[in-house]
Amino acid sequence: MQMKTGVEQSVYAMLLLTFLPEKGLLPGEFISQQLGASPTYFQKLLRKLVSSDLLLSVPGVKGGFRLNQPSDRIRIFDVYEAIEGKQSLYASSGVFEDLMGIKEQNVRLLSNLMTEAEDAWQSTLKRETIGSLRQEIDRNCPPDHLTTLKTLIEQQMIRN
Repeated sequence: MQMKTGVEQSVYAMLLLTFLPEKGLLPGEFISQQLGASPTYFQKLLRKLVSSDLLLSVPGVKGGFRLNQPSDRIRIFDVYEAIEGKQSLYASSGVFEDLMGIKEQNVRLLSNLMTEAEDAWQSTLKRETIGSLRQEIDRNCPPDHLTTLKTLIEQQMIRN
């Protein structure tokens, strides 16, 4: 399994937004530049995050984006699901049934193993939030890097 870059970019975009003061907005173009993302592709990601109620979008010249709820309530799994959808990573193609002449779930083979594995990684993503990742940034990033980032965000921020 390889996760698309859209999930990674979306999580880091949301982390950027945690540096905004209340009612502040960041333009989508600025966020995509900071992440090195294609602006057209990134707009699609932002729309998915807005549709999932994770981001608030304010249209217009003085518009932009901000988190739509407190960062400690936005689970990383919510971001994953907004970008990738709700489908399971594994779908049996019926090979075992064709090979053995019985349904796989009757013998609890690969489908059950894959379900268990998927439940385990989803549990981890559900445990962590944008807020918990922000706390890691605050604890582990050099203060001068954080100051530079905050200054850059303040310069680009739109007050609403």
